[in-house]
Amino acid sequence: MVAAIPKGSVATYGQVANLAGMPSHARLVGRTLSELPKDTKLPWHRVINASMRISLRSGSTGHNLQRSRLEGEGVEFIGERVASAHRW
Repeated sequence: MVAAIPKGSVATYGQVANLAGMPSHARLVGRTLSELPKDTKLPWHRVINASMRISLRSGSTGHNLQRSRLEGEGVEFIGERVASAHRW
């Protein structure tokens, strides 16, 4: 399901779990994404939390990388939140 998220769009962990036929397993989605190899081609950066925010600690390397990748795809932020127009 993560591979299906189009450029410039985001999905929540819960949304990915639901689409994968595993409702109530948002944490499993997060854990799975956190264990991906560093050179993965899967667009993990397009998955955010239900508050439309990046889940990684603000200011961390991972947070900065995810935000940079999203902005590079045209995703707009309002403060720390992804603009709702980008929700898939």
